[in-house]
Amino acid sequence: MTDDITLFEAMHSARSIRKLSADPVPDALITRVLEAATQAPSGGNAQDWVFIVVRDPELRSKVGAVYRKGSDIAAKVYAARGRPVHLSERQYQRFMTSGQWLWDHLAEAPVILVVCLKPRAQPPRNKLPPEVSYDAEMAYADRIRGASIYPAVQNILLACRALGLGTVLTTNHLRCENELKALLGIPDEVATFALMPIGWPLQNFGPLTRKPVREVAFADRWGDAWAD
Repeated sequence: MTDDITLFEAMHSARSIRKLSADPVPDALITRVLEAATQAPSGGNAQDWVFIVVRDPELRSKVGAVYRKGSDIAAKVYAARGRPVHLSERQYQRFMTSGQWLWDHLAEAPVILVVCLKPRAQPPRNKLPPEVSYDAEMAYADRIRGASIYPAVQNILLACRALGLGTVLTTNHLRCENELKALLGIPDEVATFALMPIGWPLQNFGPLTRKPVREVAFADRWGDAWAD
């Protein structure tokens, strides 16, 4: 366990770890990861997140089967989309090989964390003043839902890195979300936003390969390059 690393060290070395040992992870460490998740911000401080810790081997196998089904669709999408221009062919093939490994082996992780979000209560239409569009507000609420859960996911990624645990954010299951929800008894109104296998890594952490800031940041207006 290496929870004395700095925040920036964690950010710069928290690779997506897809190959994990089947060795168990102590519940106390998972609790620390969950505590880190709950320190994240959420819209209106609603804290509507829910985390399902799947450890039962038979259940993990069934979750893995749903994930595999969604990943079969993802494979076709990746093939149609092609290689991103910023990746070399070698980098892209390494990425695809790593992803495909997880598609086949998700159930072998000792913990699969299912990250969920309950719907935030919205005001009744008749309670809004006429100058506020109810439909526009509902569209706005739907647009920003991720802002209330993905900060928690980022905290999970960083907490795992600090504790020496491997994990990755994956969403292929969303293509078959109803099957996963039925399997785990998740209510219809609750949405899942991520599956995160957690375990002791069989890969090395960082450094990461990312685009330089000058390619993704503008100064004041779109198109005016940020001078780093």
